[in-house]
Amino acid sequence: MKAGRSLPRWALGLVVVGGCAGPRWLGAADSGGTPAASSPASDETGDWFEVARQWFEVFAPAEVKAQYEFPTREQWDSGVRRWQHALEGDSLAEMAALAAEARSTLGALRLMPGTEDVADWLEQRLDEMEGAQQATRPPALPPGPQPPLRPEVTRPGAAQPVPHYNLWLARVRSRPPPPRAKELMPRLQTAFRAEGVPVELAWLAEAESSLNPSARSPVGAKGLFQFMPETARAMGLRTFLPDERTDPERSARAAARYLRTLHGRFGNWALVLAAYNAGEGRVGRTLAAKQAATFTAIANDLPAETRMYVPKVCALIAARTGVTPDRIAPPR
Repeated sequence: MKAGRSLPRWALGLVVVGGCAGPRWLGAADSGGTPAASSPASDETGDWFEVARQWFEVFAPAEVKAQYEFPTREQWDSGVRRWQHALEGDSLAEMAALAAEARSTLGALRLMPGTEDVADWLEQRLDEMEGAQQATRPPALPPGPQPPLRPEVTRPGAAQPVPHYNLWLARVRSRPPPPRAKELMPRLQTAFRAEGVPVELAWLAEAESSLNPSARSPVGAKGLFQFMPETARAMGLRTFLPDERTDPERSARAAARYLRTLHGRFGNWALVLAAYNAGEGRVGRTLAAKQAATFTAIANDLPAETRMYVPKVCALIAARTGVTPDRIAPPR
């Protein structure tokens, strides 16, 4: 860096966007069963580094260029690792600490032409970081002495609650659907119905991509349902000329097939959503290690991003359709 100066905050944000990632859309290694993602090819990350570098050269103001240099590849990779560590790790507080940086990055992207597809992807990741901020905030002290709480009585066979579900329901209950919902959701629901999967789960696309068929993560996930290339091909999608991940109907049917496959293994939708996000192998291994059978029992052993993603999707479904997590039907 010139004169020991580092890039301004907005530029650092753009550097992070070139490599930030979370458990599934990062392409973390995940063995066992149908892959939830594939490890990103090194040339994909390199391409994003070059795109960001060229953007800096073309669009950065002259006064910025006079004071700062674009980061080296080593500095870039260091930023990538920092995001990876927080989002793959088990600390909600560490994930929450990324929110301010992601928020400023998103604001910069919204001002730049040609970045909508990445911005729509980042918007949902920021939402999860802000949810983590709420989840880690100390509870307000009660105004005075409170009577002892009655022990919770769980009905035999009642579904266990999804941790942080009420937090997310409060966050999304009054949130309007994305502008594309009116045109896209009937098509996605038709595709899910054709695959025998409850149509309510088509709203997963909102959490994945802000309902942008062209949304893409910096590491290669693409489309409404953010399929990595390997997973897309495993589900019968082409990924090159044309890339069917950006086709609403085809990608929806592939997502529905994948969800149905996961339900066949895990048996309930909270675990299915966890596997969709963190990887089938990761969830399966955690269940085995904990000798558990529910998402609630293993949530704290899953990545921080997954712990926000599952209740968020459940809350979105409830807000958009009126169907609570325990009332989503199994596949037919």
